[in-house]
Amino acid sequence: MQQARSPILELQGITKSFGGVEALRGVDFALYAGEIHGLVGENGAGKSTLMKIIAGVHPEFSGRFLVNGQETRFRSARDAHAAGIAMVHQELSVAPDLTVAENVFLGNQPTNRLGIVQWRRMAREAGEQLARFGINVDPMSRLGDLPIGLQQLIEIARVLFSGARIVILDEPTSALSPPEVERLFTTLRRLRDEGTGIVFISHFIEDILRVSDTVTVFRNGRKVAETASAATTKGALIEAMIGRGGEVLEHSYTDDLSLPKPSDGPVVLKVDQLSLARSLQDVSFEARAGEVLGIYGFMGCGQQELSRILFGKLKPDSGALIVDGAAKSFASTAAARRAGVALVPESRRAMLFHQEPVYKNVSISILDRISALLLKPAREREIAKHQVEQLQIRPPVVALDLGMLSGGNQQKVALAKWLTYPPKLLVLCEPTRGMDVGAKNDVINIVRDLRARGLAIIVLSTEPETVLSLADRILVLKRGALVREFTNEPVSKDRLLEAA
Repeated sequence: MQQARSPILELQGITKSFGGVEALRGVDFALYAGEIHGLVGENGAGKSTLMKIIAGVHPEFSGRFLVNGQETRFRSARDAHAAGIAMVHQELSVAPDLTVAENVFLGNQPTNRLGIVQWRRMAREAGEQLARFGINVDPMSRLGDLPIGLQQLIEIARVLFSGARIVILDEPTSALSPPEVERLFTTLRRLRDEGTGIVFISHFIEDILRVSDTVTVFRNGRKVAETASAATTKGALIEAMIGRGGEVLEHSYTDDLSLPKPSDGPVVLKVDQLSLARSLQDVSFEARAGEVLGIYGFMGCGQQELSRILFGKLKPDSGALIVDGAAKSFASTAAARRAGVALVPESRRAMLFHQEPVYKNVSISILDRISALLLKPAREREIAKHQVEQLQIRPPVVALDLGMLSGGNQQKVALAKWLTYPPKLLVLCEPTRGMDVGAKNDVINIVRDLRARGLAIIVLSTEPETVLSLADRILVLKRGALVREFTNEPVSKDRLLEAA
């Protein structure tokens, strides 16, 4: 039936590069009115890049871009919005200090003839729009005071009811509870039936299959498959995503890896029935000395919240943390550090000072130990030099500003900061993200060496390759709950994807 009509959106031979690296290579894509089109693929496969081209975020690319049969080229998101295209990005783009109503009408507040905002009308219409979506909140309440899942729903509602005829949703269900997901799907189907074209990007393949009419698979910057949702399965989509039977990937984890027997080292950390609002549900596990525990899941599964609780940045609603047999309630990151817990977060910028030299970044965690009153730069440089040699940080110049180092070497400095302490438990979030193969191998070898020294290590990652290359035991976290444990058994990338 679709073949008999023209697409409302069509891309032909789209190629896009960043710094000489091709993110998209000759991609064709079409969206029809009254269609929900699902997109799946691994991290970095090119899905979000293509959608940002459609939404006007990436104006520079090669290939043809047609809207309603007319070739066009957006220079900004404003251009795309004027053409009836709206996008909910993976990262929340709400204004937390504004009211719910102001966020619903962000950039499009109703005004009178004098240009004065009609606050009562805005609050009334915002409440009506949200009620259509099943959301019952005070439109004049501060958005930042609401739970993350509700903030995400309100941002989605703003886009869905903006009047756009082409709507792009990038990971819209990552922070939603099951009832909220159902509410979203009901709304999407209604909009589809009214003629809206919807692109739905998600790591949750079950969601894609339930709500989409058509599914397209991306791999390594290429479109590798397109099929009707009713004609495929989760297993077939995973196979297309990871390339089994297709092109050989640079690092293939489609074959089974054998996990070792569980460590018999002492329990360093016990997590008991940890819960946090919409993010975590009764999470329990143990981490042992001389073991790397991998925690794998898709974006929004609760990994970041878990890491922040372990390091005293968030307080759980319920549950207990037991470190070396003693119950702990970390009131601050300093308390977690004193208990022997260290965290290297996903964002290196959150813990490093790029305008300062390497040695200051390395020594900052132990300044209270080496200088009671006055700083001792010579001692700081000595300590940093030892870590630079141990971790093979390049270039090996401790006086060099951190910002002059590559991302991989900055990650090594982030590790060095804690290894001067040293911790009992090291929590690593996305430790190899954004690195080239050589830098990844260096970090992997460092983590294995720390394991051999007896540290308990937790690696949280949305990249299956990272978990498979590092972990002795793997837990799968899905929408805030632990749903699977792999230990002393074969495991592969597709089995991780299937479980998540």
